[in-house]
Amino acid sequence: MTRTAVESIRNIVLVGHGAVGKTTLADHMLFAAGKNTRAGSVDDHTSLLDTDPDEHARKHSISSKFVHFDHAGRRIQLLDAPGYPDFIAHTIAALAAVETAVIVLSASSGIEVNTRRTFRLAGEAGRARMLVINKCDAENVNLPELIAHIREQFGNHCVLMNVPCGTGNGFAQIVSTLNPPDAPPEGCAIDPRQAGQELIDAAVEADEALMEKYLGGETLSPEELRSAVSQAIAAGDLVPIFCTCAKKDVGVRELMDALAEYAPSPAALPIKARHNGDDITLNPLPDGPVVARVFKTRIDPFVARMSFLRIFSGTLKKDALLRNERTGKSFKAHQILEMQGAQHENLNEAGPGEIVVVVKIDDLRTGDVLTSGIEGVSLPDLKFPIPMIALAVEPKSQADQQKISGALHKIEDEDPTFTVTREAQTHEMVMHGMSELHLQLVQNRLHSREKVDVVVHPPKVPYHETVTTDAEGSYRHKKQSGGAGQFAEVHFRISPCPQGIKPEEFFTSERFPSLRHYHYDAAHNFCFIDRVTGGSVPNQYIPAVEKGLKERLERGVLAGFQVQDVVVELFFGKDHPVDSNENAFKTASRMCFKEVFLKAKPALLEPIVHMEITIPQDKLGDVTSDLNGRRGRMEGMDAAPGGLTTVKARAPLAEVMTYARSLSSMTGGQGSFTMEFSHYEPVPAHEQQKVVAGAKLVEEEV
Repeated sequence: MTRTAVESIRNIVLVGHGAVGKTTLADHMLFAAGKNTRAGSVDDHTSLLDTDPDEHARKHSISSKFVHFDHAGRRIQLLDAPGYPDFIAHTIAALAAVETAVIVLSASSGIEVNTRRTFRLAGEAGRARMLVINKCDAENVNLPELIAHIREQFGNHCVLMNVPCGTGNGFAQIVSTLNPPDAPPEGCAIDPRQAGQELIDAAVEADEALMEKYLGGETLSPEELRSAVSQAIAAGDLVPIFCTCAKKDVGVRELMDALAEYAPSPAALPIKARHNGDDITLNPLPDGPVVARVFKTRIDPFVARMSFLRIFSGTLKKDALLRNERTGKSFKAHQILEMQGAQHENLNEAGPGEIVVVVKIDDLRTGDVLTSGIEGVSLPDLKFPIPMIALAVEPKSQADQQKISGALHKIEDEDPTFTVTREAQTHEMVMHGMSELHLQLVQNRLHSREKVDVVVHPPKVPYHETVTTDAEGSYRHKKQSGGAGQFAEVHFRISPCPQGIKPEEFFTSERFPSLRHYHYDAAHNFCFIDRVTGGSVPNQYIPAVEKGLKERLERGVLAGFQVQDVVVELFFGKDHPVDSNENAFKTASRMCFKEVFLKAKPALLEPIVHMEITIPQDKLGDVTSDLNGRRGRMEGMDAAPGGLTTVKARAPLAEVMTYARSLSSMTGGQGSFTMEFSHYEPVPAHEQQKVVAGAKLVEEEV
């Protein structure tokens, strides 16, 4: 392969809401570029991009796909990202691999949930943005109203680069606004000359010299205009709008021309990075040090582990030695692949700006930075939302038991918003995803690809336990069984541990007399304090006391949940010269903690989540009423353009575990929400009684 000059590369990602025609648009671009003998179709499973069985069944993308083609002397490298919010991780990762985001929306549906989200994400990532209004042949499309809505939502720098002529089935052509005809064809929804004037106004604002010339009445040459448009798009000062109907192949080639002409190259938007703590700019030089990032992981049943890389600097060569900056380990890239949908071919090398795949490197993860010839490089973090929809999962059979963990972790490697945890408190394997649909697809993939069947059910809520007052007590463990017996006695004082303390300032001899040493666990805000005097508990047994205590903390006392926010002071005890041993002190510690904990007015704590819920204004009453019924607390509202409102609230996780389904029902699918862990707080007394009554604690043998 002849390496492509970096100035000729255009890295593009198609993003937006689901069912707006992104994949169809990509398939028609490939056809127009001669990469296929016919335009692929999502409907009849001939798309070069949607090739997964689940994608065929659902007729929408589930993960990002990569294709490439040459057009107008440029190499267009195109990523097609899924449109549904359930799979937003693939969009976030794909944005990190490109310079330009093309946000596609449907002419009839307008701005939808993921239109707003992907537009915002692309802006936050510093990417050039373009808008495509697809499906312009739909009935009852009001283009002037839609353009006004786009500007209301996204700003007046969103300007038409072409306008459609004809409506509904009569839509057959588009007219340029940069070079409008003197007499526009009949049926243009917007005057292309007026739109062209708005385009010029927006473009010259990014160039002071050009603006002075323009305001001075001088005529700008076509070359100056094209240059101004390119610079304004790269700077984010102009968001061009294109009109298409991908299925009818109207406006597709004009969009390809615009991508080749106006989308910035990697050289025009070099990425910012850090090197040993200092800010640097990674210039895409072929002879520079290699810096690349993994932005996608796929476990292919035939090719094995595939790591998709965007090369930012240097030339990656076959068998090159690369360093993983996350692990500090080095490996050889024995095989470099160039992808075209599901197909691939081998490469000997790839230069800056290119997107390639390395295979069979098990230690690579999405987000990893790879280097050669330089060390200590870091790129801006990929920030993925925390998955909050959870299902407990169990193998369906004994055969599945042996395979389930490995199968789940494969999917976890592929999807940054899918996680699997083993809950120590509830003893459940819990998988977390973005939605019920997301987790259903995981189950499908386990069955079809990994041959593993599972049973799922709602997980137990990870409550915590704590105390609300001080208490003291002791426990003597004495057991005789023929030979050597067991003897240990410990005295504990238990008290609440305030949140947000500084251990070195809080755990002092002034507050805890006779303090010898302490061990503080920040994760659970728990502290064990040794205040033993006179050797009443020999030093060799104190680690056993602490170990027994921690075992009980994990098991809980009230209802079997992890204990937090507690200080335990060991201040006295007794031993026996023959019968005392570590096991005896561990047992005494566990039982003493249990007894004293119950004296200290124990309470359950429940996880509280922060929610931001975006809904149509007319659904506000329904949503707030529903939140009140879920013990939620409103914390504010922000008006959003387009008749939307964002509600900010906090609610107990136990009450919103199935909120996605309820919100969809209340808003007719127009609502969206984000949810992330906030903090723990006490469970109301009547709710605590229900949880404790439903807990089945196994009594400990002593």
